[in-house]
Amino acid sequence: MTADLMTKAQAGDDEAFRALIEPYRRELQVHCYRMLGSFQDAEDALQDTVLSAWQGLAGFEGRASIRTWLYRIATNRCLNARRSASRRPAKEWDVPHVEPPEPTRLGEVVWLEPYPDALLEGAIGAPLGPEARYEQTESISLAFVTALQTLPPRQLAVLILRDVLGLRANEVADMLDSTLDSVDSALKRARASLQRRQSTAADRERPPARDASSEDAIVAKFARAYESADLDALVSLLTDDVFVSMPPMPFEYEGRDVVTRFFASIFGSGRRFDLVPTRANGQPAFGAYLRAPDGIAHGVGLFVLTLSGDRICAMTRFENIVLPWFGLPRSLPSR
Repeated sequence: MTADLMTKAQAGDDEAFRALIEPYRRELQVHCYRMLGSFQDAEDALQDTVLSAWQGLAGFEGRASIRTWLYRIATNRCLNARRSASRRPAKEWDVPHVEPPEPTRLGEVVWLEPYPDALLEGAIGAPLGPEARYEQTESISLAFVTALQTLPPRQLAVLILRDVLGLRANEVADMLDSTLDSVDSALKRARASLQRRQSTAADRERPPARDASSEDAIVAKFARAYESADLDALVSLLTDDVFVSMPPMPFEYEGRDVVTRFFASIFGSGRRFDLVPTRANGQPAFGAYLRAPDGIAHGVGLFVLTLSGDRICAMTRFENIVLPWFGLPRSLPSR
């Protein structure tokens, strides 16, 4: 079947070409997302990959599988994007009537965007090579994708191809037009950098399983506390080292005390919210809607929670432009 489709596609049959690449489209999009950290940039890179594959199909000689060939194109398109793109600039604080506390630090990865769980179907569970070191769910988590973005482009590509996809070193060297020594060296440096960033996380309790009653319980408690602006109830759900970030605003807060002051500034302004549950990056998430005097609630962002045991260890807030990606409305009608 694949050989027949390839023959037709190389003869210019665009329907055959679409049928040929469609089984890999979703996993390629996730690969581009890991490489770029941005849902929008990943979609652009995927489209570039498909176009390049169509234009270069006549030169496909079958020395590698069609899947490996597509990953080669996608990886190099993403590397080009990393080297040439002007990343989204950081934004200044723009929440009306809220004076936040001094941030713990300013974040580096302000272009980070969430990935809808609904689009992971067909990607998580794709076959991995024998040398993969990460579970597929872990390698799409916000913390992991953020850590990847701090690596130099070449190291980033090598680590994803070797440790996430499990490709062999010689395959990666071929995909990157590199040498085995260069690939091994880049992988060693990338692993060391990633380990330094993840050393604290390694000591945390694992999150509950998706849809487990323990996950449902903490997510429900968070929603009740946030919607009722119950600061004490919210703080009781947080770990001591809880971390809050808000890309593309670079403000980052680490530790329960400063995070408590941050949420106190939000609730103290009189802002009240309705939350609509969803999932992003394999994690529980909520569309956040600010209640207006007329009763209509307007979408102001997306909250993604990172859990550790029965507590929340991180919360990432994204802008409202991401809501449509999750099938969430721009506003909620009056109750």
